[in-house]
Amino acid sequence: MKYIVGIGGMTNGGKTTLTNSLLKSLPNCCVIHQDDFFKPQDQIAVGEDGFKQWDVLESLDMEAMLSTVQAWMISPRKFARAHGVSVQLDASDTHILILEGFLLYSYKPLVDLYSRRYFLTVPYEECKWRRSTRRYMVPDPPGLFDGHVWPMFQKYKREMEANGVEVVYLDGMKSREELFHQVLEDIQNSLLNRS
Repeated sequence: MKYIVGIGGMTNGGKTTLTNSLLKSLPNCCVIHQDDFFKPQDQIAVGEDGFKQWDVLESLDMEAMLSTVQAWMISPRKFARAHGVSVQLDASDTHILILEGFLLYSYKPLVDLYSRRYFLTVPYEECKWRRSTRRYMVPDPPGLFDGHVWPMFQKYKREMEANGVEVVYLDGMKSREELFHQVLEDIQNSLLNRS
């Protein structure tokens, strides 16, 4: 059985932390990080807001990401081995792929591939504070969060909801352990119900 999990949501909402915990606990599990598909900096447009448009779908090579997902779908065992994941033969041939990123549910060719979609949220002030404590390869210029990052998050969330994309909302203010156990239990129950 092939099972694709989306861990989506806002910037600095806890997506990568949750993904890394799940990766360690689920058998035959691989991960694809959307951040690995950013286009080169010189291909990122500057918007009307005056900022480089990192938080828009066009900043990502989504066709390459889709191709990577399709490679996993064709042969999850081969994909796992190629990515250094040891395959457990006693896991009833269940293979899990976690897609982690901030715009996972905005690219139509991927939307219907998910077995389960999660969406992490935190309040505005918490998100802004977390973002201010992170160090990015390309540092945030002053005003980026309020002038671009937060408005783009709101725009894509509204579009996701308007398009009827069903997600399980997760409260990113919960402890890491609580979120991890909530999602792990949900995935395990879903897998049991499918077998």
